[in-house]
Amino acid sequence: MTVSGNQKRRMKSASRLYAVQALFQMELSGQTVEGIQKEFEDHRFGATYEEGEFEEGDQDHFRAVVDGAVDNQAQIDQMTDRALVARWPIGRIDPTLRALFRAAGAEFIGPDTPPKVAISEYVDVAKAFFPEGKEAKFVNAVLDHMAREAKPDAF
Repeated sequence: MTVSGNQKRRMKSASRLYAVQALFQMELSGQTVEGIQKEFEDHRFGATYEEGEFEEGDQDHFRAVVDGAVDNQAQIDQMTDRALVARWPIGRIDPTLRALFRAAGAEFIGPDTPPKVAISEYVDVAKAFFPEGKEAKFVNAVLDHMAREAKPDAF
């Protein structure tokens, strides 16, 4: 099966959304990385339920983001804390946003994704989770700060 460039982008976008969901679920349930990755790959990627069809995800990208977020969580959380105002340490942030910042942070630390692409993608993820709120602007500002710290040469 040949996958077009547009399809590859959609699969990567879906894998980012799934990574945020997986990190959120791990934090709340205490599941292992291996368990959560298997669950998502077996039951979410491309699955069809009453609510609709889930997009097929890029398994390698999903695993890289989740593994990177878990392996570098302390460093990512410190970057996030520095990007937040002092009164709002990461522990006070909504768990969905915390998962989003960790997933994006994994991409900032990794070598592959240009920071501006990651920021744009995760702002879209924020809009998916918070369609009515101001969270997308907040996410954009925090991620911009994190990206400039992680990859200052990219700006």
